[in-house]
Amino acid sequence: MKKVVVLGAGRVGGAIIRDLAATGEFEVTAADASPEALARLEGTPRVVTVQADLSDPAALGRVLERQDLVVGAVPGFMGFETLRRALEAGKDIVDISFFPEDPFELDALAREKGRIALVDCGVAPGCSNLILGRYEAELDSTERFVCMVGGLPVERRWPYEYKAPFSPIDVIEEYTRPARFRRDGKDVVMPALSEIELVDIPGVGTLEAFNTDGLRTLLRTCRTPSMVEKTLRYPGHAERMRMLRETGFFDVDPIDVGGIHGRPIDVTARLLFDAWMLRPGEQDLTVMRVEVEGTKDGKRVRHVYTLLDRYDERTGIHSMARTTGYTCTAMGRLVARGMFREPGVHPPEIVGRDEACFDFIMSELAARGVVFEERVDEG
Repeated sequence: MKKVVVLGAGRVGGAIIRDLAATGEFEVTAADASPEALARLEGTPRVVTVQADLSDPAALGRVLERQDLVVGAVPGFMGFETLRRALEAGKDIVDISFFPEDPFELDALAREKGRIALVDCGVAPGCSNLILGRYEAELDSTERFVCMVGGLPVERRWPYEYKAPFSPIDVIEEYTRPARFRRDGKDVVMPALSEIELVDIPGVGTLEAFNTDGLRTLLRTCRTPSMVEKTLRYPGHAERMRMLRETGFFDVDPIDVGGIHGRPIDVTARLLFDAWMLRPGEQDLTVMRVEVEGTKDGKRVRHVYTLLDRYDERTGIHSMARTTGYTCTAMGRLVARGMFREPGVHPPEIVGRDEACFDFIMSELAARGVVFEERVDEG
């Protein structure tokens, strides 16, 4: 039985931990600084909990000892350094943290250590990358890639009509980081929350889609000349976030208020954490649509993947935790079983080029009720 440590036992980390432990394939160590997060795992078979400040290199080093595989589920601002330290310790790692740094900066380290690092292993980035990678390998050419994705509460409540399925500071990062995409072969940068459009989603209704920086590694690894990812929210959310951003609520430079210095973003995140928190039993959904257009044997073809996933009332696991967490555990099993063997830093589009790996991940998701419906349009 392999030993795996999951760094971070929050909502998504908790889903990862339970899923890895459920099949009897792994002995799982759950590491987190929060005793409350760890307490939620009490009594879970084959799970040992360790309270540790994972931002402390010495504490992290102790947690990594004697582990066969590492899963990174820490907040984005900790992700890159955590990835580095896992590789320096000679560990394979599968990571979901949405960090802003370039993961390929650690590729030489991973290859030097002979270790595998699979990054961005969530639903998006993650499954979206996987799909594009599969069809760049399968089609003769690809011309267009579009991903629209969002996690939403089922009940819309004023004023935000939104709940964060993961750390609010990571959501704010999506709204402030410039959005990179590609049009007609040229890389383009625009502000996040720009180019708002309305999209009708069967089973959900009308949502708004806006630019965010979700393509990430695809801009480096993929040849498709037109690529964009947009985030989905209930209509009106983007305008509210733009107002906060432009007023300075997301600024990272300290300001003086009555002799007290502090960063506006810290106050905003603290307030939004309460407003955006998904409460136990509060239902959410994940909606995603991915389109890849290209040619095969001289014919135009479009592959459309759609996902509508909902809160699991049986387990109490929220949808975004399911869709993100189970993609991550499938990637972890790929590595643990030796199905993916290439040392280095690899995003999911590289994994998706291998048909067997792609099919394995999709089957693992479907077995857990996360089902992508595929439609193929020709001509």
